[in-house]
Amino acid sequence: MKYGFIGCGNMGGAIVRALRKKTADIMITDRSGKGKALAEEMGIVYSDNQTIASTCDRIFLAVKPQMLANCLLPLADILKEKKPLLITMAAGLRISQIEEFAQCRLPVIRIMPNTPVSIGKGVIPYCCNDLVAKDVLEDWRNDLRGCGLLDPLDEHLIDAASALSGSGPAYAYLFLEALADGAVACGIPRAKALEYAAATLVGAGEIYLSTKQNPGALKDAVCSPGGSTIEGIRALEQHGFRGAVIDCVIAAYKRNKELGK
Repeated sequence: MKYGFIGCGNMGGAIVRALRKKTADIMITDRSGKGKALAEEMGIVYSDNQTIASTCDRIFLAVKPQMLANCLLPLADILKEKKPLLITMAAGLRISQIEEFAQCRLPVIRIMPNTPVSIGKGVIPYCCNDLVAKDVLEDWRNDLRGCGLLDPLDEHLIDAASALSGSGPAYAYLFLEALADGAVACGIPRAKALEYAAATLVGAGEIYLSTKQNPGALKDAVCSPGGSTIEGIRALEQHGFRGAVIDCVIAAYKRNKELGK
C-alpha cells in the first residue's frame, strides 16, 4: 500500500523515519519545502497534496489543527471518489470533524504519536471509525509496529493521552535538563551529567515497564531511612513537584480541547 504524508514537520518526519524501515512506497509534501531534504535522505518521493490524495491508499494528515480544514477542502472531490484511509494526528480534532472537512464519510484513524517513534520507542494511542476494516487496521498496525507502542483508546480519551504521552517528551527533556543542571552545580561535567540523567530516566522507565510495580513502591525502594534520596524527594515536594507535573498535563489537555472547538 502506498503511504502519503500531507505535512511533514517533526512528528510527521518521525513517523516517516519509522515507516521507511518497513516500506519505501512513501510520498511526502509540506508547505515550507523542508520536506525535500527528508525525502532525499529517505529515498522517497516529494510531491504535492493533489498527487498524494489521488495516488496514495493511506494518507497521514500531519498539519496543524487550524490548517486542516483548508488543507482538505481542495481535495474533497478526490477523497469522495477514492475514499483513502486517512490517519490524522491533529490535536483536538475529532474523527467526525475530519469527515466534515473531507465532505464525505471515509475510513479515518486518529492517532496521537510522540517523537520517540523515530527510534522505535514511541507511544501511539489510536482510535478509528466504523469504516476502517479489521484487516486494514491490523495491516496498518503491522506497518507501524516499528514505531513503538500502539494502543487502542476510546476517542474521548485521546486528548488526555496527547497531554501525557504526546507532550510528555518535552516534560521529560525539561526534567532531564534540570537534573543535569543540578549535577553540574555539584561539579559534574555537563556532558557526563546529561548522559547520566538520560540513562537514569530510561532505566527507571524500563524497570516500571518490566515489573509494573507501583511507582510509589519503586520510589520507596530507592529511599533509605535518613538517606540522601529521601532528602532529594523532600526538596521536590517542598517545591510542589508533584502538583506542578499534574497541572502541566491538565493544562495541555485543556489546550487540546480548545483546539477542537
